[in-house]
Amino acid sequence: MQGLLNRWMPIDASAHGARLDALNTWMHWVMAILFVGWGIYFIYVLFRFRAKANPKASYEGAHGLLSKYVEGAVVLVEIILLVGFAIPAWGAWVDIPEDGDIFEVRIVAQQFAWSVHYPGPDGVFGRTDINLVDDAIGNNIGLDRNDPAAKDDVFSLNNLYLPVDREIVVYLTTKDVIHSFSLPQMRVKQDAIPGMMIPVHFRAVQTTPLEGRAPECDANKTCWEIACAQLCGITHYNMRGFYQILPQAEFDAWMADQQVRLGNPRP
Repeated sequence: MQGLLNRWMPIDASAHGARLDALNTWMHWVMAILFVGWGIYFIYVLFRFRAKANPKASYEGAHGLLSKYVEGAVVLVEIILLVGFAIPAWGAWVDIPEDGDIFEVRIVAQQFAWSVHYPGPDGVFGRTDINLVDDAIGNNIGLDRNDPAAKDDVFSLNNLYLPVDREIVVYLTTKDVIHSFSLPQMRVKQDAIPGMMIPVHFRAVQTTPLEGRAPECDANKTCWEIACAQLCGITHYNMRGFYQILPQAEFDAWMADQQVRLGNPRP
C-alpha cells in the first residue's frame, strides 16, 4: 500500500522520510479498515433496527461484549502506532546536532515572503538589528554589514540553496504573524513563531533534478517549493519560495559567486 500512496505523495528526498511515510501508510490502513468496518455496521444497524421490525423504541441499549472488544482493539492499534512508530521517529530527529558536518541557515518569515540568511564561508552569522530592517533596500533581516562576521553573509529572498548529504539545521523565526515552513520533499513542516528562534534539522539524500536547478527559481521553473502551511493573511496563497538541493561542489560554486558579488575575493 505504501507504493500506492507514494503515487500521490511528493518525492521523498530526506533521510528520515521513509519512517514518516511508513507511519502514514499504517495510518491509512487503519483508517481504511475502520471506514469499511463502520460502514458495514451502519448498514447492518439500518436494517436490523428499521422501524417496521421495531415499532416500539427500546431505551435499554445493546448488550454484549463485541463493542468493547472493538473499542479495545482500536485503542491498542493507536498505542502501537504511537509507541512503535511515531515516538521513535520523533525521538530520532528531535535532538539538534551540535557537532559533525553541519550546515546552518536562518530563515525569517514575513507576510508574504521567506528571507534566507547564510553565515558565509566563515560559518558565523553576522549581527542583526531590528532597527536596520529595511525591505525597501533589500535588508529584510536587518543585517549589520559593519559587523566583521557579516562581511561574507549572504542574503536571498524566496530562494534557498542547500548541500546534499549534510546535516542541515534551519533556524526559523518570523517578523509578524505565525507562519509554517513546509518542505514536502524533505518531510519537514515547522511553525515559525514571532519572538522565537526554532531549530529544525534534516538531511537531504537526493539532489533536485537537473531540470529543476536554476540560478533563481520562480513558479515557471520546476524547483521544489517552500510552502507556508499556516493561513497567515489575505495573500497567504502567494507566499511561495523555492529551494534546491545541490551537490557540494555546485553549492560551493554558488557561494563563491555570491562572495564575488559582495566584493569578497575568491580564496
